[in-house]
Amino acid sequence: MEKKLGKVLVVDDEKDILQIVKYNLELHGYDVQTAENGVDAIDKNKSFKPDLILLDIMMPHKDGIQTCIELRANPENDNTLIIFLTALSDERSEIRGLELGADDYIAKPIKPKLLVSRIHSAFRRIIKDDSKTIIFPNLEINREKFMVKHNSVEVALPRKEFELFALLASKPGRVFLRNEILEKVWGNDVIVGDRTIDVHVRKIRQKLNVDYIQTVKGVGYKFEI
Repeated sequence: MEKKLGKVLVVDDEKDILQIVKYNLELHGYDVQTAENGVDAIDKNKSFKPDLILLDIMMPHKDGIQTCIELRANPENDNTLIIFLTALSDERSEIRGLELGADDYIAKPIKPKLLVSRIHSAFRRIIKDDSKTIIFPNLEINREKFMVKHNSVEVALPRKEFELFALLASKPGRVFLRNEILEKVWGNDVIVGDRTIDVHVRKIRQKLNVDYIQTVKGVGYKFEI
């Protein structure tokens, strides 16, 4: 039997979208189940235990926002990726979804090739069991030794640059909000401005000479490889 790439739960109240997404993901080797509303999604999540959930926002019975809140309230879903599918493409809706714990945001109408590419990207991460080392092709981040190797060459990053880079790389494709980055890297006791993040990102890009860090305008940053 062919090994599946990962388990995906697709949640949308439009049956044609469910069929299109399910077909394209299964075509590329994913194990896919579907749900037509948030209530069904919560139940399917318990039994199916997906690695990733594609979650529509505008749904009857229980919308995507409430569903995401309930999913993130359960520690068992801490490692489950959640990507919102929605026709709401304004910046406020995007930020709201990310603040609730979504890892990414895909606007409708859905383009199958782009969707599959985003799912591939979400599953691309390889982390050792000890969670101290993050490994990608040509890139290794050792969080215990504060060491970065690019193309087998060690790259020296000061502490905060390393912590910022390791944070973004820990969840490829996930958009980290600016205030989230400030809190996790600098903490609540240190007062720094948004420009501090921009300066650190620019220095990381220069030292690696590869643009692994993508700017999400008006929102924050994400790691792509």
